[in-house]
Parts: sequence; structure tokens; C-alpha cells
Amino acid sequence: MSERVIPLVDQRTAVVAAQVPAAPIVPGGQLRDRLARPLRDLRISVTDRCNFRCSYCMPKEVFGKDYPYLPHAALLSFEEITRLARLFVAHGVRKIRLTGGEPLLRKNIEVLVEQLAQLRTPDGAPVELALTTNGSVLARKAAALRAAGLRRVTVSLDGLDDAVFRRMNDVDFPVAQVLEGIAAALAAGLDPIKVNMVVQRGTNEQEILPMARHFRGSGIVLRFIEYMDVGATNGWRMDQVVPSAEVIERLQQHFPLRALDPTAPGETAERWAYEDGAGEVGVISSVTQAFCGSCNRARLSTEGRLYLCLFAEQGHDLRALLRGGASDADIASAIGLIWQGRSDRYSQLRGQQAPDASGGGRRVEMSYIGG
Repeated sequence: MSERVIPLVDQRTAVVAAQVPAAPIVPGGQLRDRLARPLRDLRISVTDRCNFRCSYCMPKEVFGKDYPYLPHAALLSFEEITRLARLFVAHGVRKIRLTGGEPLLRKNIEVLVEQLAQLRTPDGAPVELALTTNGSVLARKAAALRAAGLRRVTVSLDGLDDAVFRRMNDVDFPVAQVLEGIAAALAAGLDPIKVNMVVQRGTNEQEILPMARHFRGSGIVLRFIEYMDVGATNGWRMDQVVPSAEVIERLQQHFPLRALDPTAPGETAERWAYEDGAGEVGVISSVTQAFCGSCNRARLSTEGRLYLCLFAEQGHDLRALLRGGASDADIASAIGLIWQGRSDRYSQLRGQQAPDASGGGRRVEMSYIGG
């Protein structure tokens, strides 16, 4: 067995300065990258910490008790996040998702939600504001988040069997408390709720049908995600991937399904409706069916580095501009220049490699910039 490495601290040094172009790039909501993809979706990581140790994201042997997390002073303040988000919205972003780590571990996260909820697109529409969480503290946070302006929440849940779930989160956290969090989110009016299940062969694929049965008819959209080769700490292998086509085939044997059209351009999930009207499920096929061609997402790390792909190897330092006295116009121009130079399409290129190739060099960790 090869030795496992800890790339995350090194990854944080893989950063390039954000350059302000000589000719201003004025936000007009029509920014395009080299492949003509617009900027519509911004994922913001608000913390690099998490209270779970899922093997596919933050394995305990890497992220142990002595792991050197970012100091608080390195993190973007809520005001800095909001300032950057406002500039991204001016460039065309319509949806903002707060991620982590576990975003609900960031103290007073409701204050940030309230600030971001005030943002408006150039045509005056509110920005779609969502959050992804492991659900561990959602029961006590849901009402405050909704009052602050959060509209939607996605909960990561990899199985209903308590033994399976405790083994996967690797901190002995009970599944019942996550289900309580989902119920609290529904009661608070965070709707629609989505539940994401990462399916890993040999680990939790037996939970596919129980999860489908549990959420059918609940109004909650369950989505199955292929186990991805993000970062370098999760020991990813192609033979651990359960292809989405196999997931749909398993479901079809018990619940007739019909394909649905995407709800928005660049949507990552393929949608399926239960023929009997009991709601819908989705599959996210980032390994077997690359959707790079329509990817319209940018990712902002906890300390203000802009990443153009979930599988990126370096980020662009926006914090230096923020804290160096740059004007909004300069920062907006820097963002524009970065996006215009974007040509990332890792998943498509990976698909051209040998079936067992993990591909690429040392990539950013999912726990660092969110899924």
C-alpha cells in the first residue's frame, strides 16, 4: 500500500496573485470564459473545519486532532465575503451557496446569511441563497437561518442505517440527529430541501433503496452522487464508483421513473420523477458523465482564494486585493480577468484517460472549497 500524503497545507501555498488588468472589466452580468461559459454560481467556503471525518472528504488519519487549521485572522470576515459576493453578482452570479468544511460551525453564520440575502442582481432580483450542511447542528440553527434570509438547504446524508452512518462519519454521530435537523429545516420553511448521498461501492451502496423509500413522497429531493476523485487524501479508486446509470437501474426495479428536463442551465443533477407522483430523485454523474461543458460555477475558499474548478490545482488570491486597499472596480476587473482566462474541464479530460486513472496533479481538497 502506498503511503498517504497530506497535501492540504501545501495546497494553500499553490496560489497566484490576482492581477488587475490595465483596461477595466466593468461588470455587466455577461462575463464568459474561454469556452463561452457564463459565471452564474458562486460557492463560498466559510470554514475549513468540520465535526465529521468522512473517509471520502476529511479522513481521520489526515485530519487528526493536531491538524493545523487556518487561524481566524486568515479567514475572510463576513464583510469581506459580502463585498466580494456583491462584485460576483454584478458579474452575473445568481446563486450563492455557503459551504465548508461544515458551514454551521462558523460562529454567527446567520449574520453572514442576512448580509448576503440583501444582494440583488443587476435586474433587481434577489440572489438565490442556499447552504450545504452535514445536518449535525441544523436542528438548532434552522429557524434562525430562515429568519436571516436563507431559502434552501442541502443536507449530506450517506445512509439511514445507523451503523453504516456512524462508520462513514467516523465520529460515531447518530443518524437520528441528522434526521431531526432535516425535520427542523422543513418546519422552518427551508424548502425545497435536498439530501445528497455519496455512493461508494463496498461501503454504502446497500443504502440506495432504503434512502429512496424513506424520502419518497416527503417533498425532499434525494440525489445520489458518484464518489469523486477530489483532492488526494481520500484514496479514490475507480472501482469504488457506483455509476449513476447503475443507481437508476436499481431504483427502476422498484419504482418506475421518467426523466425530467433540467430546471436551469448548468444544472449538475440529472432529474428523474417517480411515475406515481411521489416526487423526484437526482443523480450527479461527475465521474461517468462529465458536465464541464456547461459548468458555470466559481468557488471562493475560506481565506479568499478563487478556484475555477472543483479539481483545481491552484487558486487566485483575492484577499490580498481586499486587504491591500484595492477599489471595488479593481477587484471586479481582477475577477473578470480570471474568469475570462478560465478553460478548466478536468472531468472531460479525465474521461479521456485510462479507466483506472485518477488523473491530474495535486488538487485542492473538497473540504477546503466545498463540494
